[in-house]
Amino acid sequence: MESESQESPGESPPSRDPAPRPSRRVFSAAYKLRIVTEYENAANGEKGAILRREGLYSSHVLEWTRARDAGALAGMTGAGRVPEKKPGKSAEQVELERLRRENERLKARLATTETALDIMGKARALLEQVSGSADTDQPPTRS
Repeated sequence: MESESQESPGESPPSRDPAPRPSRRVFSAAYKLRIVTEYENAANGEKGAILRREGLYSSHVLEWTRARDAGALAGMTGAGRVPEKKPGKSAEQVELERLRRENERLKARLATTETALDIMGKARALLEQVSGSADTDQPPTRS
């Protein structure tokens, strides 16, 4: 408990998680091509051994095979998984998409506000009608 008393008041307590969060593995294009080639050339019984040896899943190899067949692995250098950017999207297009999403959000908010105002107007009219009828009614007389 001494370590807790030595902490400064502005710092958060250290994480109690004994295992650090694992980092995502990144595979180079050359590694992927090598594994796909080795996997395809292996006999059926040896394919599982390759996956176990490399610590991979069959879905990795299938994904890499599709990428290779599409030509994505041939031009790739360095790290395997690069953040996907759709080619041809300019800054104007990105801004346009953002503005369209915001416009749709604001239209929905406006519709909600208009509905609320309609309801409030109807409630006000009803209250005026009830209040007006209460004013014209004759109070009962005592005998």
